[in-house]
Amino acid sequence: MTTAPAETAFHIQEPLWKIRLRIAWKGLKQSWALFTENKIGLIGLGIILFFGLMALAHPILMHTVWEPNIYDPFIGNDPTILQHPSPPSARHLLGTDPVGRDVLSQLMYSTQSEFILGLLAALVTVTIATSVGAISAYFGGALDAFFMRLADLINILPFIALLVVLTAFFDFGMIELALLIGILSGFGGTTIIFKAQALTIKVKPYIEAAKVAGGSDLHIIFRHIVPNLMPLAFLNMMFTVTGAIFSEAALSFFGLLNLRMSWGIMINTTQAAGYLLGGWKYWYLIVPPGLAITLLCSAFYLVGRALDEVVNPRLRRR
Repeated sequence: MTTAPAETAFHIQEPLWKIRLRIAWKGLKQSWALFTENKIGLIGLGIILFFGLMALAHPILMHTVWEPNIYDPFIGNDPTILQHPSPPSARHLLGTDPVGRDVLSQLMYSTQSEFILGLLAALVTVTIATSVGAISAYFGGALDAFFMRLADLINILPFIALLVVLTAFFDFGMIELALLIGILSGFGGTTIIFKAQALTIKVKPYIEAAKVAGGSDLHIIFRHIVPNLMPLAFLNMMFTVTGAIFSEAALSFFGLLNLRMSWGIMINTTQAAGYLLGGWKYWYLIVPPGLAITLLCSAFYLVGRALDEVVNPRLRRR
């Protein structure tokens, strides 16, 4: 009779991973509800989804509808058109560039590269910044001073000018550029932001409890501090994507990257052929890539602003 309640309690006990999953799902639903209250965030998310569909649609169109020898973004050429660039038509909705390649195909293909660049740069930035920020806040002392002075040094250097110098001396592709942007951003100002947030977490009672319980330094940092930095990390990823896409466009325009195709390369091709200042007659060479850069950068920024209100309760509307 005395052991029945204990056995019953044992059988109805829920696994810890289910409890954590339920709590995480509840928090996600609450965050989504707060996010949907911000209209600019939904607009930004809609634009990102639109470009995502463009990136997914390009390989499908190339294998089903478009003829590869005409619509290939690198070597395509339409033999039925005698003079390039040609204005938009039913066959080429955004016209062709000075080399004879379809502008819409180039635009859609480049979307894939922009997403890869932005997301990889953001992931590297957040990984470095969360780790370094948490370690600096937890240990302090000489280690903290070293990382903070390194961040100050990177911050005082003009970011685009530094990228121009590095890409002029070294051969950078899309992946190398993403890693470079991620490393510079991760050890730069983003680290200072994460360290400041980690300092507020360091003094929480559960951190002291973990120390008393015998938790190692690395266990406390990566099990208790870093997970609590994740909302801020996701927020900063949005802004990092914007900076990475803009940086690539600027560097590609100057011809400093080893890329086959991107939105910046499209504008560079137009400039090299002498059509950049050709007025509205050649709008289809400038407006599509320029508008794409503006819209995608703006979209990630708008989503970041909306997430800022989710992460920071003081910014929410009352």
